[in-house]
Amino acid sequence: MLKIAPEGWPFVAAAAVLTLAAYLIWRPWTAVLPFVLFLFMLFFFRDPERAVPAGKDIFVSPADGKVIVVRDTTEDEYIGGRARQISIFMSPFNVHVNRAPCDGKVVTVKHTPGGFSAAYTDEASLSNENIAMLLDTEYGKVLVRQVAGLVARRAVCRVAPGDRLKRGERYGIIKFSSRVDLYLPEEVEILVKVGQRVRAGETIVARR
Repeated sequence: MLKIAPEGWPFVAAAAVLTLAAYLIWRPWTAVLPFVLFLFMLFFFRDPERAVPAGKDIFVSPADGKVIVVRDTTEDEYIGGRARQISIFMSPFNVHVNRAPCDGKVVTVKHTPGGFSAAYTDEASLSNENIAMLLDTEYGKVLVRQVAGLVARRAVCRVAPGDRLKRGERYGIIKFSSRVDLYLPEEVEILVKVGQRVRAGETIVARR
């Protein structure tokens, strides 16, 4: 049975009601377009199970999509120093449920208002609407930032400071095309490259 993310049900229900109304009130053919919208909502908000890899000292992808950035950088606001960044662009055709990259305790969840420029640009990380989640882990500080995009207008983070997450556990969703930035300790080895496709909770993106 197809599992739907909780945040998707209002969209699915609205498309279903629109389809039914068009079919009953107007001519049957007018229901075709809203029915296609209904199918897209089911597809977009799907939340499949994932085979989370076992083992120590590994980090999994927090999002489905394509790797667009792999670099060493400085993250002063949350990490407080050097870090390794992996950024993943999520198209409307990707699963948009986000998962924890590793075990850890949620220290900070901060929503920052902003714009809605194209999520694949470097500027989007800081200028777009985003939610930053900082984890305290056995490896040090790990930051995951959900970034809204040109179409995406809202990110949802389901956890709060004090919560504990397991590697691969669902913790949020971004509605429609978007981006997720992952900041890891400087000493980890990155195992993915720009252009590679990854799956949330399943693809190993780095190891200590």
